[in-house]
Parts: sequence; C-alpha cells; structure tokens
Amino acid sequence: MSGVLARYRQLVEVGELKPDAEQAAIAERLERLQQELEATPKRGSILWRALKGKPEAPKGVYMWGGVGRGKSMLMDLFHETLAISRKRRAHFHAFMQEVHARLREARKSETGDPIPPVAGQLAADVRCLAFDEMVVNNSADAMIMSRLFRALIVDEGVVVVTTSNRPPHDLYKDGLNREHFLPFIDLIETRLDVLPLNGPTDYRMDRLGDLGTWHTPLGDAATAQVREAFFRLTDYKPEDADHVPNSELDVGGGRLLHVPKSLKGVAVFSFSRLCREARGAPDYLAIARAYHTVIVVGIPVMGPQERNEAARFVTLIDALYEYRVKLFATAAAEPDALYQAGDGSFEFERTASRLMEMRSPEYMALGHGEAESSG
Repeated sequence: MSGVLARYRQLVEVGELKPDAEQAAIAERLERLQQELEATPKRGSILWRALKGKPEAPKGVYMWGGVGRGKSMLMDLFHETLAISRKRRAHFHAFMQEVHARLREARKSETGDPIPPVAGQLAADVRCLAFDEMVVNNSADAMIMSRLFRALIVDEGVVVVTTSNRPPHDLYKDGLNREHFLPFIDLIETRLDVLPLNGPTDYRMDRLGDLGTWHTPLGDAATAQVREAFFRLTDYKPEDADHVPNSELDVGGGRLLHVPKSLKGVAVFSFSRLCREARGAPDYLAIARAYHTVIVVGIPVMGPQERNEAARFVTLIDALYEYRVKLFATAAAEPDALYQAGDGSFEFERTASRLMEMRSPEYMALGHGEAESSG
C-alpha cells in the first residue's frame, strides 16, 4: 500500500486536488509518522516483549485551521494508507460518549480511579487513534480529558492524530472551570506536533458549487437539498442520515443543549427546538461559537401569536451572523415573508435583510468567527 504522501501527490496529479503547499507539507509529516508507526515492533513479538510492551511512542499530529482547508481529507488519506492493524478512526464526539459510558461501567465494578482501566481498555487494540474535529463543548468532557489522554498517550503509548478548527490554546475557551483543562492543552503541545492549515483556498466552497442555502417551500425537495449540503460538507451519505452522530452542547449555567445531528462542525436543528422552546442569547451564542455551519429545518411563516418565536429567531440569526456562521434552511417562505405582522415585525425586517446577505457569495467566503476576532 502506498503511503499518504504518494496518494496525495497522485490526487494532485490527476486533478482531483489543487496544488497546496501547506497540505503537501502536512502530508510529508504524516508520511514520516506512518513510517515510525509501521516500524514499531508488532505486539507480542520478541522485540515487543524486550521493550516490556511499551516501545517509545512517536509524536502525534494536531492539524488545525479554517473550514474547507483539507484537514479531513488528509486525515482520511493517512488512516486509509496506514499499514498497521491496530488503528482506529473516530469522530471525537462519539469517542467521548463511549468514554463516558465506559467510565460509568467502571465505577460500578472498580473502587479506585476509573480512568486508568478505561484507558487500558481503549488502548488494548489501538496503536494509533485518529480523530476528526476535536472540539470541547461541555464541562463533562473537559474535566476528564487531561487525565484520560495522559493515560492514553503517556502511559499506554497511543499515538493521537487529530484535526480541529481551533489551535490548542483556543479549545474550551471561556469554558466553566477551564483551569482543569489547561494541562490537556500542555499535553497536546508537548506530545503532538501542532500544524496549522490555513491556506487561502476554502475547498468547501468548491464542493458546495451552486447549491443554494435557503430552500422553500417546505417539503421533500427542500429536505433533499439540505441533506445534500450536509453530505458535501461532511462526507456523510444522505441515505444514511438517520445515523449521523449527535452531541451535547454546553450552553452555560450547567445546561446542555442536545444537538440532533453534529459532525465536522456542522449542526442540524429544527426550528421548533431552537425557537419554540425557552431559549435566549447564551444558547444561540454557544451554537455560533461551536459550529461553522448550521442547518435549520422547518422554519414556518409566523403570525402575531408567535411573537416569542419570532423574537427568538431574530436573536438566533444575530448570533449566527455575528460569528459568520453559514446557514442552510428549509422554510415555508422567503425571509421577508416569514413575519409580516405582530410585535417586532418592523425589527424583523433587519433580520430578513441579514438572511439575504447570508446567502451571498461574499458572506459565504468569510471565515468562521471572523467578526469575533476583528471586534
């Protein structure tokens, strides 16, 4: 099997990828890591036993950068071409859900600290653990990650390769009890090579092509369009939509918001979940910080009796706009016809104008969180 660098160069040569110096440099680094991993003595061999089952682990890789820069593509090539059997590719949210389930089971049977035995279980069949989209959205994950990953990387010798939209020092930024999370950042910066991937080309935009963002009227055709957008952004097949991972988002005050579909920085919500339930600006700002793209389905035409829903929708759009989140939607009407009479309908005109701007190529080309960093 050819390695990641050969596969990457082949894709460039046949025109499936555009030449990109930063991508090529990371492919070279991942190639070196593959060589180190493949040279490691096989588990149970004479050399493995001579090293007491704990050969020195090579440094992992932490790729970070804006949306659409090729991080997931490089991760896929790395994992596909890594010629060892003890490897695992996992979505970070799903992995952490598994960890919490294992910890709950361990606490039932273990009297001591459950993290070392759980780390041992996870490492039993894994030499290299590859994550896509490392992001920390809740305090439950943040509180255990330092000890869990120290046990995996330092004690068990697992090599971690991961992608993220953020540099390590921005993970769980402003989170509750973040001081307990800081040792994890130190661990990442010490035991993984942190490599930025922030070239000028947003390949996600190429993949979206001429696919629209606002789909009306409500119905199967509109739903099919946002499913296609989700697929182009995440590589998750539309026909398998029922199995997209979900997650829990920490929205502050000890509250968690269930995100029904969450993958690679893309979240899917119903209008009812976001705007018919009692929610406020902190909820919407947490969503805007956590996701570069949000898909909202089932936006209705609202009348005077739905002034609360309309007000929440205004606050939601303000938060998404502030953080330059990309919005895809299925709606009963065009933005200017969603709320034409009732308290706040005049103010809603500004929201309709923003929704129109958010459909423009200029807005779609903006980086996630750009307004926050420039303000």
